[in-house]
Amino acid sequence: MSAEFIRRSGSDQGLWSGGPTGLTNNRLVVCAYHNVGCRCIAELLRQGAEIALIFTHEDSPAEAIWFESVRELAGRHGIPYLTTDLNMPENIELVKMIAPDFIFSFYYRTMINAELLEIPPGGALNLHGSYLPKYRGRVPVNWAVIKGETETGATLHYMVAKPDAGDIVDQEKVAIAFTDTAIDVFQKVTDAAVTVLARSWPLLRAGIAPRIPMNLGDGSYFGGRKPADGLIDWTRSAIQIYNLIRGVTHPYPGAFTFFEGKKVIIWQAWPVEGEGEPGKILSQNPLLVGTGKGLLEIRSIQEEEKKEKYLTCSLTITGSFDITPS
Repeated sequence: MSAEFIRRSGSDQGLWSGGPTGLTNNRLVVCAYHNVGCRCIAELLRQGAEIALIFTHEDSPAEAIWFESVRELAGRHGIPYLTTDLNMPENIELVKMIAPDFIFSFYYRTMINAELLEIPPGGALNLHGSYLPKYRGRVPVNWAVIKGETETGATLHYMVAKPDAGDIVDQEKVAIAFTDTAIDVFQKVTDAAVTVLARSWPLLRAGIAPRIPMNLGDGSYFGGRKPADGLIDWTRSAIQIYNLIRGVTHPYPGAFTFFEGKKVIIWQAWPVEGEGEPGKILSQNPLLVGTGKGLLEIRSIQEEEKKEKYLTCSLTITGSFDITPS
């Protein structure tokens, strides 16, 4: 075997190992990361799937790791896993040798090339965190909150060369409340993802799962986000700024502005009626700031490299935040 992989024995009593079952259409290669990856792997194991190999990622030292580890889950179940790129030639040969009936991708962060998609006779499927075809692309939950959507969902679809564009097997909608932050919605989407997979896996194994063509003209596509994308433009409306704040608040990097040359992160806020010059601080208690339309009440703020402050009492701060991105 040209690609070295890690095999660990299951350490917990009674855990299904993901090994051979003798069932047909049951052998899988799974590419997974994050909470969705862990929850979906657990659901497949609950249904007795044979997971021959998992591809996952090394955690980035530049990223706050608040989510569950696919590597740890694989280790507990004694399932072999690799953290090298699935698309490497030696890994492609390994997958061919394993001869899976299906390939699944659950929040795996690397596009899977066409040669791999053609290996499993049952197909290669991806679990996407939106109600496709809306919010194709990266970080769909954050984008849905930032754009002020009132619903999103989870979609299981076949993978093709174009990202998030293959036939749909099943979908589940979730509501986005006006008070929800991105992590609230992410938890709802994770639950929906497990629901979709639980319904779909028996149908896939039996060869009777639906294939609904995706109409990309009815959808949208968004790219990835960087921490720098959280810069607040005070000329936008209070609701738009509020949506940005709740879309990137904890555990994400946060929406930020500048005050007297210093970076300030706004973790919590609320839009209120009123008028004021964009970026201008209009009152101290509550801390109200003018925007392009309406006012924004800031409820939690943090100067860079200092502790977060929850504004339950007056805060002495006067002047204006920088109005627009430079």
